[in-house]
Amino acid sequence: MSAAHIPVLAAEMLAALDPRDGQTYLDGTFGRGGYSRAILQAADCAVCAVDCDPDAIAQGNTLAASFDGRLTLLQGRFGTMIELLRDAGIERLDGVVLDLGVSSPQLDDAARGFSFRQDGPLDMRMTRDGQTAAEIVNGLDEKPLADLIRELGEERHARRVARAIVRARDTSPIESTLQLAQIVRDALPHAKDGIDPATRTFMALRIHVNDELGELERGLRAAEAMLQPGGRLVVICFHSLEDRRVKNFLRSRSGGAPRVSRHMPLPEPGLAPSFSLIHRRGITPGDTEIAANPRARSARLRAAVRTEAPAWPLEDAA
Repeated sequence: MSAAHIPVLAAEMLAALDPRDGQTYLDGTFGRGGYSRAILQAADCAVCAVDCDPDAIAQGNTLAASFDGRLTLLQGRFGTMIELLRDAGIERLDGVVLDLGVSSPQLDDAARGFSFRQDGPLDMRMTRDGQTAAEIVNGLDEKPLADLIRELGEERHARRVARAIVRARDTSPIESTLQLAQIVRDALPHAKDGIDPATRTFMALRIHVNDELGELERGLRAAEAMLQPGGRLVVICFHSLEDRRVKNFLRSRSGGAPRVSRHMPLPEPGLAPSFSLIHRRGITPGDTEIAANPRARSARLRAAVRTEAPAWPLEDAA
């Protein structure tokens, strides 16, 4: 396990999850085990830890051995937690934690291709299968590439970035992270806030390569189905696309979805709320944590408690 790994909002996560002796929890994004360790130290409970990255599972074996059978490691995506857990003999959960996005060890490993600050192959896959980021930037036409960067990276200069990428790849394929980062930097004005101009483009490609938003939707619905009444869902997001989906999911499931218009008639009685919000607003790190761990600056935690109402059917999921 990496000694340098610092889990974000760990104290706030524990306060929201409220681990209890004898209960079973899911850490759906194991990474290097920061949250799993904290949960296991907080109570005499069991944790099932899921990660799609085989490196994370392999390195987690040492941590699992130190907790005498209380930590079970499962390789797979958290969106398939129902199948993974049932294969492991687990039907219900008392809590689910999802820490979204790329982990610090993945960012720090140049060979994984996530970072625009280190040179490595333009990969970005959290697993070892599927399309790489290099295949995307070298294969998509300019318009769909611009749409991807704008929609998933919220990059307002997406057309300019896509045009620069297409122009560069006409000369030679774009194969490395620093090669792509420099193309984007050359195409964009320097940001006044100090954020690297390549940030949004790299984020868009990573989200696309790993279907992160689709995985989040599947994971939220699966957690709703697996949590028993009183169970808690805690989600930590690092950008607005994720946070907006989590906020809307929990708001709708807690009965807080707004009416379309005050001029419209009241809708027919809907489904009973399946969650109750723990916090009305997202929780963010304090200045001390951000100073100690700058990657925490964009984190936002949202949490809710499962009610006794049945999980909403998929056709009503919003």
